[in-house]
Amino acid sequence: MAESTRTLLIEIGTEELPPVALPRLEAAFRDGVVQGLEQAELGHGPVHSYATPRRLALQVEALQARQEDKAIERRGPALNVAFDDHGRPTKAAEGFARSCGATVEQLERLETPKGTWLAWRGVQPGRAATELLPDIVNQSLSRLPIPKRMRWGSGQATFVRPVHWIVFLLGADVVPATLMDVTSGRTTRGHRFHAPEPIELASADDYAERLRGEGRVEASFEARRERIRRGVLRLAEQEQGVAIMDEGLLDEVTALVEWPVPLVGSFDPGFLEVPEEALISSMQGHQKYFPVRGQDGQLLPLFITVANIESRDPDQVRSGNERVIRPRLADADFFWQQDRKRPLIDRLADLKGVIFQKQLGTLYDKTQRVAHLAEQLAVEMDHDPAPVARAAWLARCDLGTEMVGEFPELQGIMGRYYALHDGEPKAVADAILEHYRPRYAGEAIPATPAGRLLAIAERADTLAGIFAIGLAPTGDKDPFALRRAALGLMRTLIEGELPLDLEGLLGRAAVLLPEGIAGRSIAEEVYDFCLERLRGYYQEQGIGAELFEAVLAVRPRCPLDFHRRLLACRRFAGLPEAEALAAANKRIGNILRKAGETVPDTVASAQLKEPAEQALARSLEATREQLQPRLAEGDYAGALEGLARLREPVDTFFDDILVMAEDPGVRVNRLALLKAIQALFLEIADVSRLPGR
Repeated sequence: MAESTRTLLIEIGTEELPPVALPRLEAAFRDGVVQGLEQAELGHGPVHSYATPRRLALQVEALQARQEDKAIERRGPALNVAFDDHGRPTKAAEGFARSCGATVEQLERLETPKGTWLAWRGVQPGRAATELLPDIVNQSLSRLPIPKRMRWGSGQATFVRPVHWIVFLLGADVVPATLMDVTSGRTTRGHRFHAPEPIELASADDYAERLRGEGRVEASFEARRERIRRGVLRLAEQEQGVAIMDEGLLDEVTALVEWPVPLVGSFDPGFLEVPEEALISSMQGHQKYFPVRGQDGQLLPLFITVANIESRDPDQVRSGNERVIRPRLADADFFWQQDRKRPLIDRLADLKGVIFQKQLGTLYDKTQRVAHLAEQLAVEMDHDPAPVARAAWLARCDLGTEMVGEFPELQGIMGRYYALHDGEPKAVADAILEHYRPRYAGEAIPATPAGRLLAIAERADTLAGIFAIGLAPTGDKDPFALRRAALGLMRTLIEGELPLDLEGLLGRAAVLLPEGIAGRSIAEEVYDFCLERLRGYYQEQGIGAELFEAVLAVRPRCPLDFHRRLLACRRFAGLPEAEALAAANKRIGNILRKAGETVPDTVASAQLKEPAEQALARSLEATREQLQPRLAEGDYAGALEGLARLREPVDTFFDDILVMAEDPGVRVNRLALLKAIQALFLEIADVSRLPGR
């Protein structure tokens, strides 16, 4: 029986941890320790993880203080090997007994169908948790996702930051250990300024409460995050505004403070002449401030900062932050003024000096290819090619501006502003912005025709070029973000309802590549890569793998066509006839595969003698005639509903007809009939792959 349970506390006290990595480190440390406890068969209750800029900690409730004792049984040598002819123990028996810590006389006999064996039965005492925990914690720390570890002092320990203290308690007792050259104890530390004196913990249960009370540290990342969120929203509301609450920034600010105190500050309203995206990027990226919008949606000359100290003079903290933000916003204003002195089109030549990829040339070369491809697409899609081509030439010109150089995340955004300032048509300016979309999962595709066509041409050129030089993604390596580009391309074509032959487009993109690469046959490979990106896209919409595979089997060249077939198959799968026809098609496929002879593409009607095969042939011909207009219109749902009428004649055929007849002519003709049925279904999808009910 295990001893009573106690609370475990582990705290690793460090210098300031990298804020962006803190949530990941917290989760990895928690998961590693929990996994170690499970492998050691130490039962426990709820687990609470903590993370602040100066600590990673874990509290495990109701941890077993000792492993359960285990009943063990070991089988030794067979009886005829364990004793000689005179009944005396052999060396095999004596050696086995010694290994069990027993004498031969204490061993038992184990009867089995294959004979009798010597055996030892005993109890393996459970080990104390204090013996196991240091190694469990050390293993978890060694596996943390730390790209580059550092050393400090004269020791050999390595970690993400220097370690200064270790708290390691099981209940009220210190777990003796040395981790990263630091001896464990019961002394933690509070806020660097509010509570600099050491805090001695009497018990592992005291941790969060003592830190919050005496230490002025909110150790829980989630609690601290929610406290910041509420405080920022409340201050913005008091100013008749709404805080711009970026979740990534909220995480980062949470990782920067131990005792958050939100404060509102202001800046010169004159800076609002600068595009708001530049002001927001400056406030969020440089200063980690939360910008504020008014009730009308316009940016207010306010920001909310989160201090890591509860100052006796908050106005000093506020004014200090206001002094810091002013030069940042002044820089943005300077970039805005300077960049507009030179039209975007004048920056086009600058792209000749920027390498896109060594084998694929400069950004200027890429711009030429994309412009050519986008203009072709516009003509094919019956859109005005002028704004598409103009946007293609201007799309990357903002990369040379001071503003985008300082804030790379504003590429396209500033391009739109500068294009409008230069007097470019709105359709051109919008396309410059939109051609980057969708940049991430969930972002909308471009809203305008020019933006969509430019986005398609841009991604087609990138995919064709990178595949052509042999740098397709492998494993988790995707330096050119081709998976994201492929999904964005497919989403734009499907959600934008553009009936484009993508494989053909990729072939044309390959022809435009530099000499020595141009024309390389990669269109099929790239298109298959793009199709595979759709799996997750459809899975998120509740469309299963079997439906996806059914359409993938016929490999439509147009993504929109793929999508329409998939929706039709989902609808068809709900019909009563679907399961029977799917089974029949699977049977047909197996028969044709095993036939082992050449099957003609046409059916000899004169050789159909049996009523069931004649009826099936008539139904097949009538269904084919009805389906052709629907297939031509892309009405796959209607076509599959028409095919459902074949269920009864197909069932009757298989009930009444022996396909593999002895007469070769009859057999081959019946196989041809089945092949014709299969071919008709394959004009839409491989229905044999559809899921059963």
